Amino acid sequence: MAATPKSKTKAPVPQRPSSQIRQAADLLKQVSDPTRLQVLMLLTEKERNVSELCADLGTQSQPAVSHHLALLRHGRLIEPRRSGKHNFYYLTDAGRELAQVINSIVS
Repeated sequence: MAATPKSKTKAPVPQRPSSQIRQAADLLKQVSDPTRLQVLMLLTEKERNVSELCADLGTQSQPAVSHHLALLRHGRLIEPRRSGKHNFYYLTDAGRELAQVINSIVS
């Protein structure tokens, strides 16, 4: 019995994720840290400044909280509002929507 030659088929070219998928992945990276996720959920209750967030989080230093806030701002999940010497942080529409999704998962 003669062996039949194997046909050479090209492997399918993998599809690149769409821009929406990449954007969603970036948003999820923003809240992949438990502290950032906790900050996001705290801001669903009311806007807060760094000192209030430090007190609410308990073990986080002010520089660490500021770093987390900067990452959430970069992801456009929160925005600051200046009042006197303090910045008060609140959720953007995207932050609010993400918080609602997270809340439905957690509860």
